[in-house]
Amino acid sequence: MSYTKINEAIWNKWSREGYRWTQPISTEVFQKAKEGIWEVLLTPSIPVPKTWFGNLKGRKVLGLASGGGQQGPIFAALGAEVTIMDLSNAQLESERMVSEREGYDMKVVKADMIERFPFPDEAFDLIFHPVSNTYVEDIAPVWQECYRVLKKGGSLLSGFTNPEIYLFNDAEKLEDIRIVHPLPYNPLKDFTENERSELIKNDGVQFSHTMESQIRGQLNAGFLLKDFYEDFAVTEDNYILSKYFPQFYASLAVKL
Repeated sequence: MSYTKINEAIWNKWSREGYRWTQPISTEVFQKAKEGIWEVLLTPSIPVPKTWFGNLKGRKVLGLASGGGQQGPIFAALGAEVTIMDLSNAQLESERMVSEREGYDMKVVKADMIERFPFPDEAFDLIFHPVSNTYVEDIAPVWQECYRVLKKGGSLLSGFTNPEIYLFNDAEKLEDIRIVHPLPYNPLKDFTENERSELIKNDGVQFSHTMESQIRGQLNAGFLLKDFYEDFAVTEDNYILSKYFPQFYASLAVKL
């Protein structure tokens, strides 16, 4: 079984179990967004600056690997024409559920972002790509496809993990933290079959990506980097090192 099929299955499982990033927004949140009161997340805790979006009314927005009924409904409430692309059927079903509940149109597309996106060139004004490329082994093609399907002047909003989080073991106490994994972290190459099976059961197949591949990768695809910020794991995730260094980043890039 390919690693993306494994990740598809685990996101379906997490969606059924109500994992935080699979819980669709409420009607109250949707209605507030229609009134101009809203926020969305690319990373765990810091809302994306509204200046990164501009006026979304009438704009074509692609939610890339962002199913779950969290951000897409907000964009629809703000007047955008929204397409959600995700690999998880359960996450896409949450998008359908919210759109039917609130009475707006939304296109959902099941597709794997390691492959050519199923859209024509220059189809979108904005791509919203929350932390998800950690489930992709090679992210350069993802940036290239984002560039292809964006219109000139279009924006790419991305969240991604700090590769350093993959250095450490899982521990409940700070004194038990150890550096145990070399970087880049790649369970397809660096672990025994038993170790890999345990990791997959808990976390799916994740990969670390250097900051060079994240930022320079966008630049090499043709983007201009416009803004950037750091974020930390939310406290309910109980990540011991969340007080010591940022675990997540977000970037705003523009297609010239």
